[in-house]
Amino acid sequence: MALKRKTPLAEAASALPAPDYPIRLERLSGADGGGWLASVPDLPGCHGDGASPEAALRDARDAIKAWLATAREFGDSIPDPSNDTAYSGQWRVRVPRSLHRRLAQRAEREGVSLNTLTATLLAEGMGATAARPGKRAGALRLSAPPRQPRR
Repeated sequence: MALKRKTPLAEAASALPAPDYPIRLERLSGADGGGWLASVPDLPGCHGDGASPEAALRDARDAIKAWLATAREFGDSIPDPSNDTAYSGQWRVRVPRSLHRRLAQRAEREGVSLNTLTATLLAEGMGATAARPGKRAGALRLSAPPRQPRR
């Protein structure tokens, strides 16, 4: 990790309370320097890092304060913090009967519920892949990889 020196603006900003912006936390690979990265999706370019998740979150909160102070100084617009309250985590999806059957059979073979199976497959499809060389860590992984579409 690089040594960080606080600028006068950052020091002044650290005295302010940090609004409740969502922070995305991910482990960095050894090739990326190790430790943890804390990103603030609502504030472009706003990140923190640290040797531990706690340190990265503290750094991200300081980065939020500095980002907001800089935006105010230059008269830039400041987005409101997003929230997940509009998303219940549930929705209804219709699929062909044949796909429903195949998913249900695979869930049974895997010993998981149909909901767990489909959530895992969706997460994998969104890029949350299992720990493999060159891939991000931390996702669910089923024993059999999903089939590739026919061309």
